[in-house]
Amino acid sequence: MKKEQDYIRDLSEIRSMMERSSKFLSLAGWAGIMAGLYALTGAYIAYSVFDFAPDKLVYNTPLAGSLSSDLLKVILLAILILILAVGTAILLSYKKAARKGQKLWHAITRRLLINMAVPLVAGGLLILILLANGLVGLIIPCTLVFYGLALYNAGQFTYEEVKSLGLIQIGLGLLSAYFVEYSVLGWALGFGVFHIMYGIYMHYRYER
Repeated sequence: MKKEQDYIRDLSEIRSMMERSSKFLSLAGWAGIMAGLYALTGAYIAYSVFDFAPDKLVYNTPLAGSLSSDLLKVILLAILILILAVGTAILLSYKKAARKGQKLWHAITRRLLINMAVPLVAGGLLILILLANGLVGLIIPCTLVFYGLALYNAGQFTYEEVKSLGLIQIGLGLLSAYFVEYSVLGWALGFGVFHIMYGIYMHYRYER
């Protein structure tokens, strides 16, 4: 009986070692929490301060008039939130890797970023096309869907829970495309609330 328990323990340790060598496990739960807080703040500013609340798919003159001015502010705000979220994720992941005596940048990191980059770049280009053609109402849904696809791809190289978060983002994106008038709420839920919930879950499961 003791030999069988030792055998099971050895197999568990081997499996854990293989997982660490094939997965990016430096992703910090606090990075998700902070990204969610940034997103909620951004959604509030976009809606309350810049009055960004698309209620239809197509706007005839997206690059002219007051809509253009507000839209430009929202785009700049989104870029700022992205920089803050990515910067925080890199910093916290670096600290987590350092505590474990691991390197942040290695072959698995490269594979993860490449697999995330494909849907993110495609989504970014599509959003520019939508802007040029006045399809403002589809911008938020597209950010959710393509970000969700990126997370689902990333789930192959990091924690499995990332795949679930990706599917949630995709679902919210599709709902936001149908209920355009609630798309800002969908964005706040996807990038804000669910990021915070994910971050808290990951922190208590893997980091405590």
